[in-house]
This record gives sequence, structure tokens and C-alpha cells, in this order.
Amino acid sequence: MGESGGLTLSRFPFIAMGSPCEVQLYAQGRFEAESIASMAIADARRLELRYSRYREDSLLSEINRVAASGGRIEVDEETAGLIRYADTCHRESDGLFDITSGILRGAWRFDRGTLPETAVIEDLRARIGWHKVRWHAPALEFPSGMEIDFGGIVKEYAVDRMATLCWNAGIRHGVINLGGDIRAIGPHPDGMPWRIGIQHPRDKLGVIHTLELSHGGIASSGDYERCMVVDGVRYGHVLNPKTGWPTRHLASVTVLGELCMVAGSASTIAMLRELDGPAWLDELGLPCFWVDAQGRVGGSLAGEVEPDSRKVNQGPGPD
Repeated sequence: MGESGGLTLSRFPFIAMGSPCEVQLYAQGRFEAESIASMAIADARRLELRYSRYREDSLLSEINRVAASGGRIEVDEETAGLIRYADTCHRESDGLFDITSGILRGAWRFDRGTLPETAVIEDLRARIGWHKVRWHAPALEFPSGMEIDFGGIVKEYAVDRMATLCWNAGIRHGVINLGGDIRAIGPHPDGMPWRIGIQHPRDKLGVIHTLELSHGGIASSGDYERCMVVDGVRYGHVLNPKTGWPTRHLASVTVLGELCMVAGSASTIAMLRELDGPAWLDELGLPCFWVDAQGRVGGSLAGEVEPDSRKVNQGPGPD
């Protein structure tokens, strides 16, 4: 806890969506900060319960029971908003960002350390394809054997919602960190930006770069959190829905955007675009920092930024 300009900085660590998280807010006192942080954290937990693939009673599980059997279901406006965004990402990525591709988890078990059989990958790949789903809001209609997963969207959406809730409650200086997906509500009261430490993709405890953030979101995607090495070759968890295999060219991509949701999806799409990923980000004009599989770095944010004592480590979990 620290003080600046009459405001007190309070930190609230918590666990959500399988990741260590933290809310840092400058407020008139601990009581005010805690009340606002609790409201924001409760909303993150609401979204986790609603869209968790691990809970039988979640809305996502209800949708996927319909998808598995082949059927039609109507969704509420919040879910429709997520689907509309996923549909846009699917178009902008030429089909690489596909919320039906999570089914590939059935082939890739990174804790086993063995490669899946090609026949298993091909069987699952045949059940992938957002273009096969009939989407006319508010209705989804699936052929049998499919499922959807908001894993590449909902955590970033939660970060943006949390930041908005804090802002609407009067917070003007603070930062939300939800398992490495980050949104700055505003800079420190003295105008200094938050310093965000970017994890080294080949050193679990190392920071490869430090970026400044006063407003907006930052998110990373990489091959290093869930991965395995077989015969000297690294296989990460970012899976190409068109091949069923992990991406290989980029080790890590970090993107800044007005919304964390945009930063997160853009970093994932860049990973999926492989060699074309950095050029695609440049074309969009999104500030970025990337590391390729050979350790080369690049992107518009590759210039050095000296860390200071107020650095916020991005944390353990790229999407």
C-alpha cells in the first residue's frame, strides 16, 4: 500500500479463471478501494461461472450439450455480444481464430509429453468450423459433434468490464491484472505510467521486456505456458484449426489496444498467422512486441524501457 496525491494505493490479489490475479486501485482509503474492487472481482467470478467449460451448470456447458447433439439454442445479449466479436475475429483472421477449435484439446495433452496420432487430430479437425454454425442472433444452430469455447475472449472481456466498473465508481488511477491480461484504468496519480514486465518465453522467472501503460489494455499469446518438448521440438498450446497442429514461428506476441479484448484476440491471431503475424499487426497499426522461436525480437514496442519499482509483472498466463 502506498500514498500519492492524497490517494492511497491498495492491492487486492485473488484467483479467477485458473490464474493468479490482482486489482490495484488508488482511492481515498482502503475501505473505498476494497468496496470497488470487490464489485469488480465479483463480476469476474460471475463471468467465470457463466462461461466455464469445467462446470456442468455453466451457460457454456448448456450451449455445448446442444452443439454436441446438433440443435438450436437462443442466447442472451451478453453472450450474443461475445459471439458477434468471435465472428468478426473469424473473418479478420481468414478462419484462423475459431471458437469451435477448442475441441482439439482432446488430442493435445501437454502433460503427457507424447504427440497425438494423426488420425485423432484429423477426426477432431473434421468437427471444427465456425462457418458450419448457423448464427442469426439470438439463435445458434449446430451440426452434431461440435462445441464452442470462449477461452480466447472471455478473460479479456472480464478485464475490460472490471476496468469499466471501477471507472464508473469513480476510480481514475489503477490497473487490473487478470492472469496476465491487463487493463490500465489510468496512470499513477503523478502521471507516471504503469510498467508492465513481459515474461520471457524461454525463462519462466525472467522478464524479457518492460512496457509502459497509462490507459488501455495489454495481452500476450505464446507457446510457453502449456507446452511440451518432444525430440527437441517445442509444441505449444496455440493450435491452428486448419491443421490441428501447434503454431511454430512465434514464441510470444504482446499487443496493446484500447480494449484488452482487442489486444488479446490480435495477439492470438498474430501467433496463428505465423510468418505473416508481425506484418499483419503492423498493417493494423497495433503497438506490439514479439519474440520468434529463434529468439529474435521485433515490433513497434521493441525499444528499451527501463523498469522501476512500480513494475507490474504481466504474470503467468498467455492465451
